[in-house]
Amino acid sequence: MRLDFIRPLYERSGPYTSVYVGALTERDRSVQWTSLRDKAERAGAVVPEALEIEALRPGPGQALFATAHDVVLAERLGEPPPPLVHHSPLPHVTPMLMKRGENVPHLRVVVDHAGAEVTVFGGGSPRSATIEAEDWPLQKTAQGGWSQKRYERAVEETWEKNTVAVAQEIDEQVRRIGADLVLVAGEARSRSMLGDHLGTKSTDRMLMVEHGHRGDLGGFERDVEAALDDWLDRRRAELLDRHREQDGPVGIALVARALREGRVQALLLPGELDREVWIGEGGTQLSTDEGELRDWGVQEPVTERADSALVRAATMTDAELWFTGQVSDVAAVLRY
Repeated sequence: MRLDFIRPLYERSGPYTSVYVGALTERDRSVQWTSLRDKAERAGAVVPEALEIEALRPGPGQALFATAHDVVLAERLGEPPPPLVHHSPLPHVTPMLMKRGENVPHLRVVVDHAGAEVTVFGGGSPRSATIEAEDWPLQKTAQGGWSQKRYERAVEETWEKNTVAVAQEIDEQVRRIGADLVLVAGEARSRSMLGDHLGTKSTDRMLMVEHGHRGDLGGFERDVEAALDDWLDRRRAELLDRHREQDGPVGIALVARALREGRVQALLLPGELDREVWIGEGGTQLSTDEGELRDWGVQEPVTERADSALVRAATMTDAELWFTGQVSDVAAVLRY
């Protein structure tokens, strides 16, 4: 999981009030929020009006992270979470990240001779676009006559122009969001032509799926979900293998050191870690030893949940985060 989307949380000074709220009826949401707000205030939180407004919005669930002045991040959840409020120096993001699951930046492309439907998943909410360069002529005919070959050439030139336009859009979006996969369905000839026009980076990430055409995406969506699950399983297994081959760091103290040195490519968590560590204001200032932080010039170290501190350090060093039951304590896959 890439953590770019939570970086704004660490660019604002805390403390943070983290709220997990969700109920199906307006009355239940109101009752739940009142209880959570009271707990937050007893913990010393200043609850901004914007937090109450967000908490009472309709929907199955939300994770909300607010300073004393504003809501910095509001994340919609697909199902009601266990109600929770947490007030501390850093946002308590682990429950949200576990519910969100690993997000794979990717493109979903359904292509034919007329162009393509391209949906981008990554860098914000999903965005869809219809890509078409030419709309005529598109269909070959068998009418014969002296103009037959010229007409067929014109049709193929139209196909080619549409394919080039689609390829250019894909290449741009792959570059922009750093896509890991380009999942392509649609008309067989168009898929083949698309592969001929994509840049190397997009081609290396392209995966053909069997079902789906423009106007009927049911089978395509099922193929996409299966392909994403398979990619995630292979990626997680690859990271675990690399960790074992590297004899990578295990435990908060060793992983924290690697994060401070900027050597962590992927942080591996077994789940929530509610043990306490010492932190400073800097993104990678965390340690199991208060004295160590003071030696680095942190004048007033404070305690924080280990998972919150580790996720902040991973975010600020562009490390990935993966949850896996294959580790019993926090571990790290190293860049070098």
